[in-house]
Formats: sequence, C-alpha cells, structure tokens
Amino acid sequence: MHELKELRFDWDAGNWPKCGKHGLSQADIEEAFRADPRIAPDPNPDETRWRAIGRLTTGRMVFVVFAFREADGALVIRPISARYMHEREVRKYEQQKDR
Repeated sequence: MHELKELRFDWDAGNWPKCGKHGLSQADIEEAFRADPRIAPDPNPDETRWRAIGRLTTGRMVFVVFAFREADGALVIRPISARYMHEREVRKYEQQKDR
C-alpha cells in the first residue's frame, strides 16, 4: 500500500458538505490520516470503502469512511463521511487497541 503521508485528498461539492456537517474541517480530516490511523474495510456492498480512526493533535478521535481513487496517476483519498467519535466509541477502540 502507498504511504499515506504521500497521498492527496479528493474534495469537491459532492463529498465536502457531507464530511463537514459534523464540525470537522478538511484539515482535521487530513490530519487524522497523517497520524497513523487504524484502517479497516467498510462493509459497503456498492463500492469498496474503508474506515479510518485517527487522533488529532487536540486528542480528539475522528472516524472517517473513505475510498481510494486514482487521479492523474496518483492514489488519492476521497473522504465520504467524517465525524468525531463518541466517548463510548473511543473507550471501545482503546480497549480493543490494548489487546
């Protein structure tokens, strides 16, 4: 897999409003990917998607659903939805991470 730090992000009027409606900025979402996120497949039947969980420098945890796309010969991340994680989700994530 490509190094995530080298990837570009694909933002447009189709994905940004859905990602931004939960209070995250584009910079926040991109930061979550640069902070060594935990990535797992998303069970979407229509398109190969992924889930990322990352921590911002503020300490807040972010959950992002995204797809990899190719643009101009480069692999790009296309965020589909993003939000801050709820406390209960963070606790569950931390418990699983410690196993």
